[in-house]
Amino acid sequence: MGDASVVGVGEATHGSHEFFVLQHRVFAQLVQGKGFGTFAREVSWSGGLRLDEYVVHGTGDPRQIMREEFQGSYLWNTEEYLGLIEWMRACNERHPDPIRFMGDDIGYPGPELFDRVSAYARQYRPGLVAELDRLHRDMAPTVGVADWMSTYRRRPLDERQDNRHRAWQAVSLLEDSGSDAWVVQHARVIAQSMTLWATDFTDPRQVTAGFVYRDEAMADNILWWREHTGDKIVLAAHDGHVADESYWSSYPRVQGTYLRERLGEGYLSVGTTFHQGAFNLLDAADNQLRTVTVGPAEPGSNESTLDQVRRQDFVLDMRNATRPARDWLAEARSTRQYAESFPAADKQIALGRSFDVLVHFHRATPSRLLP
Repeated sequence: MGDASVVGVGEATHGSHEFFVLQHRVFAQLVQGKGFGTFAREVSWSGGLRLDEYVVHGTGDPRQIMREEFQGSYLWNTEEYLGLIEWMRACNERHPDPIRFMGDDIGYPGPELFDRVSAYARQYRPGLVAELDRLHRDMAPTVGVADWMSTYRRRPLDERQDNRHRAWQAVSLLEDSGSDAWVVQHARVIAQSMTLWATDFTDPRQVTAGFVYRDEAMADNILWWREHTGDKIVLAAHDGHVADESYWSSYPRVQGTYLRERLGEGYLSVGTTFHQGAFNLLDAADNQLRTVTVGPAEPGSNESTLDQVRRQDFVLDMRNATRPARDWLAEARSTRQYAESFPAADKQIALGRSFDVLVHFHRATPSRLLP
């Protein structure tokens, strides 16, 4: 671990039981042995606030919250994540210093954010209420996560760009009035989301810039939370988001890149691989959820060589690798990574350059989806 205060624990797919259990186990060990205090997930900031209210105070029904927030490409409405949330709540019932849950993503600005900003203004900054209402007019979602993310992007571009402009004006208004830092952050996440969705999705260059903006904003949110809570954080996300260097053509820089630049050795990246098995996937081509099964990895791939190790599942600290292993790890080769499409071309990944630590599984099984 060294002095790491943020540990990114990846997943080669968004729907594998083993990866989700790994993230839970790592967090539990670091809470109990290293004083970590927050579990962060690649899900909306607003959804994270709802789950945080449950794990800290017992507010709400976690099954309902997960069913409402973990929709669309957020495939975390699973038994594995319910087990994590319930474990966190049980810890907080026993200990006075609570552990917390956060969402770092900006894809969905839930109505809770607008409600919190409005409630604060009415109580502490009544002179700002009318202007904030004007600036945030017609932005708050009135449909669920999946529906909003699939339909908002189809609104006229000039409307989405105007929303972006007004959202950042609201942030400036709150900052200039000396408002509470948490309220300013809620407004900032609204503006981050409006910025992401102001992308012209017909322009490939803007799409790439939008992807990069999303990952930088997620890193910013992790660092903001760390600064304002003092917590050490486990960050769960796709391998591609926690990696030190990007292997996605649409993401020249990723969240892990920004965290490495800003934290140095204070950031630890953990990647995952699997040789064969099955996983759940929401296919972007037709928006259908399916279970996909793949056979043994092709000869010459990273997974094929890793699977020849005498242990089926193992942890490899690549920072301490010696030659010739170090040279092998520094070379990019075919690696399975699935997010929202199947079949998908294998990524060319140099494991030793992308991650500090690797966890390899011989076989992956599908995550256990809740209704």
